[in-house]
Amino acid sequence: MFRDVSSCNTYNYGEAGYWDARYIQEGGSFDWYQRYSALRPFVRNFIPLSSRILMVGCGNAVMSEDMVKDGYEDIVNIDISSVAIDMMRTKYEYIPQLKYMQMDVRDMSLFPDESFDGVIDKGTLDSLMCGTDAPISAAQMLAEVCRLLKPGGTYILITYGDPTVRMPHISRPVFNWKITLYNIRKISPFSSLLEMEKKAFFFITKCR
Repeated sequence: MFRDVSSCNTYNYGEAGYWDARYIQEGGSFDWYQRYSALRPFVRNFIPLSSRILMVGCGNAVMSEDMVKDGYEDIVNIDISSVAIDMMRTKYEYIPQLKYMQMDVRDMSLFPDESFDGVIDKGTLDSLMCGTDAPISAAQMLAEVCRLLKPGGTYILITYGDPTVRMPHISRPVFNWKITLYNIRKISPFSSLLEMEKKAFFFITKCR
């Protein structure tokens, strides 16, 4: 289980400094990989509206806002970037269903065990897989996700990574997850064939 060089470039996506600088420079909002409208059928099928949800690596995406509009009532959003969290906390201070906290996914010890019914990850594991300590970072993050999920809870991982590269990390016996893989192609006239083929969607259900 090595660093996933196939989906990385020279940027260190696993470091807070990179993201702080990027959010200061770009501002606005941006959803990585997929918007909620494309993911909605899967999210609604696996995570009930009454669930307490953890959105890891939320950045400045509007997915959580869209989920609240769709009926979800309790979404905790975390990100390693304090810039992103401050921005989003101010933007959504009028929506009580959304909470924002600055936190590293490799250490979410502020949350007690079995705190969430669902965890959604849209590109965060991919970011950690670009670091020089990728195997350690991935193991730390996934162990925390496992700890935080309630029995029967669902971890939804949206990734550009090759499933054969991601699977060794998420299929460790210690997690005891039932894993279902969905390939999702981006339906857009501007999508290249390569972009369409890179879409992979994991549903991971924790079983005890």
